[in-house]
Amino acid sequence: MLLLAFDTATPAITVAVHDGTSVVGQAGGEGATAHGEQLAPSIREALAQAGLVPADLTDVAVGVGPGPFTGLRVGVVTALTLGATLGLRTHGVCTLDVLAVEAAAGLGQEFVVATDARRREVYWARYAADGRRLEGPAVDLPIVVAERFAGLPVVGRGADVHAEVLGGSRGPVDPAAAVLASAVVDGVVEVLPLEPLYLRRPDAVPIAGR
Repeated sequence: MLLLAFDTATPAITVAVHDGTSVVGQAGGEGATAHGEQLAPSIREALAQAGLVPADLTDVAVGVGPGPFTGLRVGVVTALTLGATLGLRTHGVCTLDVLAVEAAAGLGQEFVVATDARRREVYWARYAADGRRLEGPAVDLPIVVAERFAGLPVVGRGADVHAEVLGGSRGPVDPAAAVLASAVVDGVVEVLPLEPLYLRRPDAVPIAGR
């Protein structure tokens, strides 16, 4: 297996290449509105580190959110295009699950993952101590999450953005493509279709007739 993995569902743009045994290339950056500009160069950089070209790949994995429309769409459309043009096996993974896999190793108890949903809200899901998703994903106000899961540690950028309510992240802030790739290779995450988890209606909607 030669797997290309990436996630653009948060302000972080993260890319990794996995050869079936270990991660052999990584790249990325950050920019809430720069996913379209940064993803392709990051893919080229990660492939170059691994000494590979796109035609060498067998699989592609992508975080399918939840996340804001524009950034999330960049990643999913790129994965769909690569899968179709190169004949790759495709793997969609909930972005919150990627954070949970990394967080579970250090927490040792049930926890919540929360990423920034903007509009003063967070995307969230609840996880068992071993990283299995128990509830969600969903989108809510931070105070709703804080009251519903009082006493549970919260992981992710949403906990930092709303630290006054959620107390700050107790683990990784953004998903890492290296974790995504390893999780897919090891079979420890649910594989989903390459369909974005928006969890919201688009901002722009047709004007209803009177």
